[in-house]
Amino acid sequence: MTSHQNTQTMKPATAAKKLGVYLEATPAEFQEGVVSRTELNELQADPPAWLQELRKNGPHPRPVVASKLGVSIAGLARGGITEPLTTEQIDALKQESPEWLQKERATQAEVRKETARIKERDEERARRAQEA
Repeated sequence: MTSHQNTQTMKPATAAKKLGVYLEATPAEFQEGVVSRTELNELQADPPAWLQELRKNGPHPRPVVASKLGVSIAGLARGGITEPLTTEQIDALKQESPEWLQKERATQAEVRKETARIKERDEERARRAQEA
């Protein structure tokens, strides 16, 4: 008996998220079709010109904008950034360095520090438990 291998597909929104691009900025054929796992892997391994351009210049989705600015997605919202931004707009925000951005970066740094502290504490507890 042979097993049938079904091709796993995903919606364009899911594929765009995995590729780190803003769906509405992708070509129409990408937005209207479905993307197989194989196609996604090919896009990641050998990105076409449109994908390279989107990744370089945007517009970028909120997770990418947040990452490039060094803040959380919630921090973006608190700062009033709800729309996708281009690389140029992100660079301008970095240069401008508004108060909300400075505050959100500081908050994000504290969150990272606390996460590292908790991880270290948990590792220490696990080490003690193994020794006992």
